[in-house]
Amino acid sequence: MSTRSPHRAGLPAPPPPAARPGRRRRGLPAALLLAAALVAVILASAATGAVDLTPLDAARLLLGHLVPGMPWMTDGTYTVLQDQAVWGFRLPRALLAALAGASLALAGALMQAVVHNPLAEPYVLGVSSGAGVGAVLVVVGGAVGGLSLSTAAFAGAAAATAAVYFIARRHGRIAPQRLILAGVALGALFSAVTSYLTLTTEAQNVFSVMFFLLGSVSAATMGSLLAPALALLVALVVVGANVRGINALLAGDEAATSLGVSVDRLRTVLLLVSALLVGAVVSVSGSIGFVGLIIPHIARILVGTDHRVMLPVSVLGGAVFLAAADLMARTVAAPVEVPLGILTAVVGAPFFLWLLRRDRASTVGMDR
Repeated sequence: MSTRSPHRAGLPAPPPPAARPGRRRRGLPAALLLAAALVAVILASAATGAVDLTPLDAARLLLGHLVPGMPWMTDGTYTVLQDQAVWGFRLPRALLAALAGASLALAGALMQAVVHNPLAEPYVLGVSSGAGVGAVLVVVGGAVGGLSLSTAAFAGAAAATAAVYFIARRHGRIAPQRLILAGVALGALFSAVTSYLTLTTEAQNVFSVMFFLLGSVSAATMGSLLAPALALLVALVVVGANVRGINALLAGDEAATSLGVSVDRLRTVLLLVSALLVGAVVSVSGSIGFVGLIIPHIARILVGTDHRVMLPVSVLGGAVFLAAADLMARTVAAPVEVPLGILTAVVGAPFFLWLLRRDRASTVGMDR
């Protein structure tokens, strides 16, 4: 009997683990479960607060705004205060937290694919620090050149991405390791600038700066959802058109090039998309860490590294995680609100350390 492998015998090689049907079949149940969890968390968040309501009450009020003519909206079942609490205050912040979590998780997954390093995320590559500098400049010195806080934060993220991109280019190509090194160095520089601006500003500005840098969605309105929602939509369209190329990056630059992928162009596009996502999120919610680092790892453990499955699970997982974190931030020390960045670090850091201690390094790496 021949001992040759099927591949050497001329038969097709078995698919990589990420593409095996059994693993891909996990994606749909995981996505459906996360979608149901997201709806449940948003309803729980809309019902929780000083104005007492049940999740069913919150669902009825939301349905009444979405579908005109519902009788309970006009028969006195609910007061104006209850309606305003759900629709005007709680729902926007729950939706903004979900959008921010989805965007940060997607940005983290894309950056990890770009540099082929599981430790990459928007904060490691300095994008969030650049956005923070732009926002703090507005808080400390007022509108800079007529820019609002959100616009300045987005401009800072774009500037940081451009700086990292040009520093990381070598011989006309983007070097992944140089991306990480440049991001870490520039992130430290931007953090130093932010610290200097905080120390030298007037005392009344310090609290605003610190609350922004630690992250919060407490000021959310329906209008503030537009920028992150549009950024996420654009990112999903771009990623959907390039998902096969993103999968090819896992095999290495040479293999991806042999498959017809323009590696340098794809990395540039993914970096720009990540900057768009982070800039849009930081501009309305401040700096929130660990989401882009932890959630993609969990998604890989659940469904493998096939980005056609992993990215949707990451997006939904990030939305559930940050929406739940915002609910905890409002309730764990009520009536005091805990900044989101503190809560995500408290939850995320121990979980990531647990991942590092797992027996199989591949569960944390990119080679599953």
